[in-house]
Amino acid sequence: MATEQQTAVKEEPACSTMSLGNYKWNDTPDPDKWADCVHCGMCLESCPTYLETGQEQHSPRGRVHLIKSVAEGKLDVNEAFADPVFACLDCRACTTACPADVEVGGLIEEARGQIRQAMPLKGYKGVISKFFLKGVFPHQERLHTLGGLLKFYQKSGMQTAVRKSGALKIMPSHLADMEAIMPALRQPSRKKYENMEVIPAKGETKAEVALLTGCIMDVMFSDVNESTINVLTHNGNDVVIPKKQTCCGALHVHAGDRDMGRELAKQNIEAFEKADKVIVNAAGCGCALQEYGELFRQEPEWKERAERFSEKVEDISKYLYDSGYKKPESEIQSRITYHDACHLAHGQSVRNEPRQLLKDIPGLEVVEMKNADMCCGSAGIYNITNPDMAGSVLDRKMENVPEDLEMISMGNPGCMLQMAMGVQKYGRNAQVVHTVQLLDWAYQKDQLEKQRSQKQMAAAGKE
Repeated sequence: MATEQQTAVKEEPACSTMSLGNYKWNDTPDPDKWADCVHCGMCLESCPTYLETGQEQHSPRGRVHLIKSVAEGKLDVNEAFADPVFACLDCRACTTACPADVEVGGLIEEARGQIRQAMPLKGYKGVISKFFLKGVFPHQERLHTLGGLLKFYQKSGMQTAVRKSGALKIMPSHLADMEAIMPALRQPSRKKYENMEVIPAKGETKAEVALLTGCIMDVMFSDVNESTINVLTHNGNDVVIPKKQTCCGALHVHAGDRDMGRELAKQNIEAFEKADKVIVNAAGCGCALQEYGELFRQEPEWKERAERFSEKVEDISKYLYDSGYKKPESEIQSRITYHDACHLAHGQSVRNEPRQLLKDIPGLEVVEMKNADMCCGSAGIYNITNPDMAGSVLDRKMENVPEDLEMISMGNPGCMLQMAMGVQKYGRNAQVVHTVQLLDWAYQKDQLEKQRSQKQMAAAGKE
């Protein structure tokens, strides 16, 4: 008996010693995720990388086979394995197409975690990755400092001088393209509302919601956060911006740093613990938040808390649609199409709701895009790490964008940047906007019309 007890004491938790074939580190790919894959090929036509290369290892079923083969000890975790796994856009279109709902995205992320433990990034790639993923994104003040520097670059005349000098020509072409479409930066919403516990509803309060402000969204697209707040308060919601919230961790998980992803997840779970509803306006962030339970599948206590948290997370368009929103009365005369962000359509199954928001705005002519849910090539920072493939995927996307548009609407900041590059590359004139911005603009017109009417009535009364 004593020997059995001593043996039991020496045993470590399964999560710290788990080994599966040639996966030697904690948090291995989950066999349950590939168990239902019969390699039928229904996923092939949905996969952007397979459509571009025609190569089996760059297809969903090919990647599932490789991941399974490493678990069976038939392949090693090496460069030949890492290439197709990291070449995946993780767009989840294959899961939508799969009759068995095989979670290829989850397998890809778990496999990347194994690869980065076996093959850490070195040299300048390692330095850059560590600087941004660990040194910048998790820290609000550093993000705001970086945003402030970019804003100074734009406002001081430096941007104009750099562009005129031709200095951008020595940069890699994809980075120069990004600089060319960089939006005008404004004050982050976290800073603007940092002294307010609650942003009050306009009129009667119907609910209180918490808002994830995000990293890229708050620095590069703070106007979208502003529109989100305006729309929520216009529809009777008190808005809370938890001060201890942080980066959602999606970029870290996509990059294979699952440990950092878990650290950030824990901070967000605690920051939003008291919230009844967590509203997100970035598709990639929303999908990551809803999948926190997956990160903690070997930590029962945190898994339960993560799943409770994830149940509260909703995209802004779905929340408005489900809770009932005021339909605007003023017209926005424009011809527009809608692009499905992958992590909204495939990751969260939100498709109809944003389209209905657009259709309820008087004057908007909504033109459906062919293959609207095909990836644009952004995929987090994929357009930086895999610029050639991202460019090819974007080319295919732009072929499906209808002609004679004035706007292209979507619900993710990465997509907004990528589609803006596509618009510039192909000489199109369409403005890239977030869906919630259009609703905000319509509400603003309603308010102006109301004020104008009141002034006219007051003037008529004086006469």
